[in-house]
Amino acid sequence: MTYFENELVGFADKTYRAAWTTRAGRKVPDVDDLTAGNQAVTFEGAVLYADLTESTALVRGYYNWFAADIYKTYLYCAGRIITSCGGSITAYDGDRVMGVFIGDTKADDAALAGLKINYAVREILNPALVRQFGDGLKGFVLRQKVGIDISELFVAKTGVRASNDLVWVGNAANNAAKMAALDLGYSTYITEPVRDALSENARYGGSPRQDMWSRTFTSAVPGTVYGSGWQSSI
Repeated sequence: MTYFENELVGFADKTYRAAWTTRAGRKVPDVDDLTAGNQAVTFEGAVLYADLTESTALVRGYYNWFAADIYKTYLYCAGRIITSCGGSITAYDGDRVMGVFIGDTKADDAALAGLKINYAVREILNPALVRQFGDGLKGFVLRQKVGIDISELFVAKTGVRASNDLVWVGNAANNAAKMAALDLGYSTYITEPVRDALSENARYGGSPRQDMWSRTFTSAVPGTVYGSGWQSSI
């Protein structure tokens, strides 16, 4: 067995053998808040995934600089909205961004962030594309999806020295990512636990007031999922 292989075997044995220590989180952790050992932070959080739609077709069908423009503007707007609504950005992954919200208003904050991202795409980014490129877009329209769920989260440090990141273990992270890939005619999706935790301000809109969230039918995630095509101004 080589030295390299011995190192990997040793790491696996040490990790599987060691007991985990956990502490309750009071804020969304970053990499420096945890050690590389079996140490984790636990808390209940609302996880939001914002994801560009049809990004593969974008990369294949348009100039690379144009695709980069779309990625850059979408991720910037989504990230700014997440933080402005009280969330913490935990990861950028290609064409999507993950945000986590904690506290008593986490469901409202995350849901309204999703509606505001929809507003930014419809009222800011797509009009800016038309102003800049006119009819030279070959029919391109920026589209995106947001998925949101709430659960207990178990957050640990992973990776190798100088290349560390956090792993987010919990149903909310998995479900939010899956809902961001749904194609059911809505731009924002939430699970039933999120909907049940919404205040009237985040659940109803318009005049006269009406429910902004419609029940959908999908087997992508357990339980009931609600979708919304509404938007909330910034």
